[in-house]
Amino acid sequence: MATMEEMLGMLVRLLVQEPAMVRIETVNQEDRLRLEIHVAESDVGRVIGRQGKVIRALRVLMRSTGARVGRRVEVELAGDRV
Repeated sequence: MATMEEMLGMLVRLLVQEPAMVRIETVNQEDRLRLEIHVAESDVGRVIGRQGKVIRALRVLMRSTGARVGRRVEVELAGDRV
């Protein structure tokens, strides 16, 4: 079974034009797990999506996955302003 980091990485790689540039950084905080998405500059718009719909969907998916295992999960795009 894939970890949350691996699952998010697989999803993001399917969205972008440069999948080799995708990197997911994990930051374990006291009460939550923070997953930071790093992509090529040219792929930032693809991950955000129109009106932020793609990044919001990724956040919902990872939050619900985290809730199933009793962990609070946050997803951020490096430099994200959504």
